[in-house]
Amino acid sequence: MSKRAADDESLAAPRKGGDRPEAMDVDKDHDMGEFEDDFEDEFESEDEIIEAGVDGRPDAEREAEEGAMDVDGGPDTFMVGRQQLEAGQTLTPDTTTYKMLHSLSTPWPCLSFDIIRDGLGENRNVYPATMYTVAGTQADSAQASDNALLVMKFSGLSKTLGEDGEDSDDEDSDDEDTDPILEHKTIPLNTTTNRIRSHQSPSQDPSRPPTTLTATMTESSQVLIHDITPHLASFDTPGMVVTPQQNKPVCTIRAHKTEGYGVDWSPLHPAGKLLTGDNDGLIYVTTRTDGGGFVTDTRPFRGHTGSVEEIQWSPSEANVFASASSDGTVRVWDVRSKSRSPALTMKISNYDVNVMSWCRQTSHLLATGADDGEWAVWDLRQWSSNPSAKPAPLANFNFHHEQITSIEWHPTDDSIVAVAAGDNTVTLWDLAVELDDEESRDTAGVSDVPPQLLFVHYQNMVKELHWHPQIPGALVATGEQFSVFRTISV
Repeated sequence: MSKRAADDESLAAPRKGGDRPEAMDVDKDHDMGEFEDDFEDEFESEDEIIEAGVDGRPDAEREAEEGAMDVDGGPDTFMVGRQQLEAGQTLTPDTTTYKMLHSLSTPWPCLSFDIIRDGLGENRNVYPATMYTVAGTQADSAQASDNALLVMKFSGLSKTLGEDGEDSDDEDSDDEDTDPILEHKTIPLNTTTNRIRSHQSPSQDPSRPPTTLTATMTESSQVLIHDITPHLASFDTPGMVVTPQQNKPVCTIRAHKTEGYGVDWSPLHPAGKLLTGDNDGLIYVTTRTDGGGFVTDTRPFRGHTGSVEEIQWSPSEANVFASASSDGTVRVWDVRSKSRSPALTMKISNYDVNVMSWCRQTSHLLATGADDGEWAVWDLRQWSSNPSAKPAPLANFNFHHEQITSIEWHPTDDSIVAVAAGDNTVTLWDLAVELDDEESRDTAGVSDVPPQLLFVHYQNMVKELHWHPQIPGALVATGEQFSVFRTISV
């Protein structure tokens, strides 16, 4: 599967449409006699008055027509990923469905990024919002020397205004009219970033910030580890300059012979423990030592017959991780295994399994996304080492008609999932919706819309998304631009 493709505004496709029929125009007969009552009812009999609706037609006739209109989704409903815009048409976001919506451009598109935790507070609802991220660029091949890591600060992220120009709720806001600001520090790379992940190691001195490390899987097959702590500090320290030495990687992993996409830091190893996987199906583990150096075990984990597309450490077991592959399998491993072979192997798709997310709230739940557009949720307690066992997913959805490019559980709600796909959409899902709830089944007549679907957000060439761990409901996604948004649904 090709993942190389990378200044549109992020737009939302409304799920419901259709206007009420306008009232009938009644032509008055000016030739009527002088005793004609100007307010006389149009209808001849009392029975007709009872039967007629608001537009002058019988209720049954009007309702039948409206029902037929709803089957087609209504005249104003445009389903992103299902329908094509005509020449000259553009999508316009309904800003009343967003609490925050911004687009920010970088010098080159970015295939991958990560959100950096900051010291501005937890569960914050103050606007304008500020956040810190790190991303790797995908420059044109003729200008590969332009590629870099971008350590970024997004600020001035104001709330959207309602139709009346006022706030849609009572969350704190200092200035609703500020324009978003993107500041960045550049670390030259000279190669495309396939995927990047960050890790923060707490400082022994409580007065000092944590050490922030990044691991970058590159097109050159090398894995580069950088310490971006000074880059982050420079945003809020006037006069501070990042030196060329601080731009150099603190470690370069050369164990891989081919490029790859799988990379993840363990959340349960504060000092730093890293997994990286490549297109040969090999996975290596690198550990940060007490002295701050890095050691890569040269014995790879073997088992996949295709490329390693995704790696995720268990959120609850320090020695367990899972990997997803183009061979259609998800495999579960124990790093203590002397055989370096998987403990569990589960064939879950006939297509590439591109992405995966391990639920941090409920650690037996795993979400996966495949190349055919299907994403699914699995209960790992139902998986076994029996090769003939074929457990069914707890839920699976075929709403997207293009490959799934990113998937992530909500950081605090084990029923909410965000999904990005090659149909230029980010979708939000609520798995807690009851199928026997008649109101939940109402999709305004639009066909093939699961009731669990909460929201559809348009973003051209979207590749990756992440929830912000400290701003409830806030999402960041990368494509041709960065989209920063929060919907009224979550």
